[in-house]
Amino acid sequence: MTLNDNDRSIAAFAMLAHATVHWFELAIPIFLVVWLEAFDISIAVAGIAVAAGYALFGIGALPAGLLADRYGPKRLVLACLVGMSVSFVGLSLATSIYGIAAALVCWGVTASVYHPAGLALISTGVEDRGTVFAWHGIAGNLGIALGPFATATLLLVLDWRLVAVVLSIPGAVATLYGLRARFDPTAAVADDGESTGSRSVAEFVATSRSLLTGSFLLVFAVVTVVGLYYRGVLTYLPELLNGLPALAGIEPPAALEELSLGDYFYVALLVAGMAGQYVAGKLTSRVPVARGLAVVFVGLAVLAVAFVPVSGLGLLPILLYCGVLGFALFAIEPFYQEAVAVYTPPDARGLSYGYTYLGMFGLGSLSIALGGYLLDHATTAALFVTLAAIALLGAGIAARLLFSPTPVASESPDAADASAGDD
Repeated sequence: MTLNDNDRSIAAFAMLAHATVHWFELAIPIFLVVWLEAFDISIAVAGIAVAAGYALFGIGALPAGLLADRYGPKRLVLACLVGMSVSFVGLSLATSIYGIAAALVCWGVTASVYHPAGLALISTGVEDRGTVFAWHGIAGNLGIALGPFATATLLLVLDWRLVAVVLSIPGAVATLYGLRARFDPTAAVADDGESTGSRSVAEFVATSRSLLTGSFLLVFAVVTVVGLYYRGVLTYLPELLNGLPALAGIEPPAALEELSLGDYFYVALLVAGMAGQYVAGKLTSRVPVARGLAVVFVGLAVLAVAFVPVSGLGLLPILLYCGVLGFALFAIEPFYQEAVAVYTPPDARGLSYGYTYLGMFGLGSLSIALGGYLLDHATTAALFVTLAAIALLGAGIAARLLFSPTPVASESPDAADASAGDD
């Protein structure tokens, strides 16, 4: 199916915004390494500041979904882009970890708007949703990889404060593009009678009660566990990789004497994640979603236990480990997004995704504070053993999901494509 003009316009706007959200999101762990030295603070204190911003990234998903229904998704996405850019300029002005925390909180509040609003825009405005969701997911993954890569590279030649300002430029560009973009945000539902109006409080409460007393409760638990593992690994991995003797022992060229090789291994992990998401997306139509979740969770548990032994083996084993970890970490996303489509009725799909991102980015951020505490007061091994236990808990919940009833089948091939393509 060829995309029409309206589909292309929405796709371009949503893809640019999605990439920008994750550009900012994954730059933060690279900055964390710098802030530890710049403000002479412990990793636990820095972790709490980062956790505050990431928590609001998820917690704001539910109210953001309601606001998107009331005021329209385009306005909300534009507000998100402006808010994130201003927040990173605010980072550059921070004189203490408290200023950093305040800027990250502002970033989290505004960034939380994107996923509910962006998904709503695609689902109501695009005819060929499957294709657009696929490209939308690819754009998100590009932002995930390019954000930390650009941050690490710019830090070689610029002060971190100036880097924060430079990183805000794509947000400004995306905002200007969005202001000029013209499209019909309800083109795909105008003829089929679907409602795009705001949900009343009574409907919100009733639908939430129905969701959270059915099989979706297990899906919500699965997604929360994914978030705990995801945040626990990605937040501290740059710092941990940079501290490995195998990487620190490499002498870079004189022109790149400040090169942090661990940051580039981290980027390699994120790039490998793009392949994991693509492969898993293809498998969601062939493998029962609960079984796929369980298998990937077991793999993540094994990888967590393997980090400490592998970290002492040398450069190539560490690089290979990062590639496998990135592949598995992002391979789980199409499965949990497909699970939302399988275990929820179509008329509650938007609210279901709101809860999904609350669990993934909101509750999942608790592992950031926990990880900082374990690294400060215990050992790296303790952190990864804890992550392995979290992954095994997810495998158990996914196994339970195998025997849970599905209220509806996936609504269409587009739904499966959407679940595989979105971040």
